Amino acid sequence: MAKDNLIDETAPTAAKIITAQQGLHQNILGDIQKIKLSGKDTAGRFTIFENDNPPGVGIPLHVHANEDEVFRILEGEMEFIVEGSTSVLKAGDTIFLPRQIPHSFKVVGEQNAKAIVTIIPSGIEEMFTQLNLLPAGPPDMKKILDICGSFGITFL
Repeated sequence: MAKDNLIDETAPTAAKIITAQQGLHQNILGDIQKIKLSGKDTAGRFTIFENDNPPGVGIPLHVHANEDEVFRILEGEMEFIVEGSTSVLKAGDTIFLPRQIPHSFKVVGEQNAKAIVTIIPSGIEEMFTQLNLLPAGPPDMKKILDICGSFGITFL
């Protein structure tokens, strides 16, 4: 079950350098992620990860109950659908996705897209870790929906 996304304002944090090669590498149903900073590093304040995905990879329409997201596109192109409006973001573009706002995204164009994703507050990285542990092969959609639902993610 998901833990509460509570920020511990009194928890000490330390400076941390993460090199380009460092981070927890995960393949979440085809979404390639590298977690750079987790809630353990930021006292629950935020999580940062890097996506690097080929064209066609994306996440269908969903809503977060608990987190805001910021995507900064570094390379390639990503299509975002937010409240029925479609936008294609390119290198240098940024999108803010507040909690409770339905959205989806997909890599479009001819090349991989790389993005830095900041999630506020942290905690969702635990969901990604659980999804990463699912066995290879055809996805068990009931299990995926149960895991995501326990973290306040609803697919529409």
